[in-house]
Amino acid sequence: MNTIQRKTLADGVSFSGVQDSRFKTMRLSASIITPLSADTASENALLCGMLSRSCKQYPDFTALSKKLESLYGAELSASVRKAGDNQVLTISAAGIDDRYTLDGESVTKELSELLCSVIFEPNLADGAFVESEVEQERRQLLDVLDSEFNEKRTYANAQLIKNMCKDEVFGIKRYGTAEKINAATPRSLYQTWQRLLKTAVFEILYIGDSAPDKAEAVFAAAFKGIEREPAMAQTEIVRTAGEPKHITEEIDVAQSKLVMGFRAGTALPDKEVYATALMCAILGGTANSKLFCNVREKQSLCYYCGSRYDKVKGLVIIDSGVEGENIEKLEAGVLKEIEDMKNGVITDFEISATKMAIINSYQTSNDTVGGIESWYASQFFDSSFKTIAEMSAIINAVTKEEIVAAANRLALDTVYVLKNR
Repeated sequence: MNTIQRKTLADGVSFSGVQDSRFKTMRLSASIITPLSADTASENALLCGMLSRSCKQYPDFTALSKKLESLYGAELSASVRKAGDNQVLTISAAGIDDRYTLDGESVTKELSELLCSVIFEPNLADGAFVESEVEQERRQLLDVLDSEFNEKRTYANAQLIKNMCKDEVFGIKRYGTAEKINAATPRSLYQTWQRLLKTAVFEILYIGDSAPDKAEAVFAAAFKGIEREPAMAQTEIVRTAGEPKHITEEIDVAQSKLVMGFRAGTALPDKEVYATALMCAILGGTANSKLFCNVREKQSLCYYCGSRYDKVKGLVIIDSGVEGENIEKLEAGVLKEIEDMKNGVITDFEISATKMAIINSYQTSNDTVGGIESWYASQFFDSSFKTIAEMSAIINAVTKEEIVAAANRLALDTVYVLKNR
């Protein structure tokens, strides 16, 4: 992977460029990072969708779509995620690289201008967003919330976080609540937009074969004259847990869910996060993992069982699908695998195979411009950006003793069960 080149365009605004000649496409994204709050999360998420559907120059979805089609079928998309106690709103544009245009025009420059248009010059009427567009976006976002409830694995994981972190900012959902979404108005969204332009941290990321200077110049000009007071939340890290909480919810489900939340005892910027990530993968992150091989395959206690580590927040989450009569057996089985790891029951094969799997996943992310964007976007909250080679070297250097120490820092906090009535 080519090295990332990074510049500061304004207070709290960074532009990063990655040149790679392997692809025929380019990708440009603007990530708007703001502290997560129950008061603002819903309107921030709603605004992200609003910005990606129209702008002053192309005042409806049809006009914007025609413009994108004229740029060799370019695409515009938006997403919302949480990163620790921050909410990240990302608007991305993708199109063909400049070297493949027919008449020498710069798609990079035009998409940069379009992305700036949707961010800095939205479609407004009398100091507010257009009510009909707000209603359309509101319905779509409410549908997303409904779909997350209907997907029971997603729902169970969300309920675990909600209960485990109920007294922490991280317990707020990335889209906020349906009540707050319904309460948003065209005028309040306009005020939200103004607030974000002033206070949000912006990470602009370009990936393509052409030099990033055209995109950089467009964004640098866009931020000139904007008063900036950027703020990024410091994520609260809870490193220990008290007596584990057990929560059971009964609804009509065909397959029960068991989700277990652990405090990992370490989070960014601690150097121990890499050993914890490897420990988590050995436990339940690959096809050679302990949970897959022992709990699922040998003991047949569940349909699936995997673990993931949130290095920004310092949580390890284990989620599984299980028959109701096996819930207690499964929980005991998971805890035994963790206890074994704490006692050093980890083979050289498990360590080497997991390192290979992790590094292979790193290398796979380098196969597309979207994968490269995700690679660097996942490091916005790290102390610095690392290439695949640098990250692979760090993972390869982790010792068994460090993995065992990471396992011993795990503390069970909350167990959430979703089962049939």
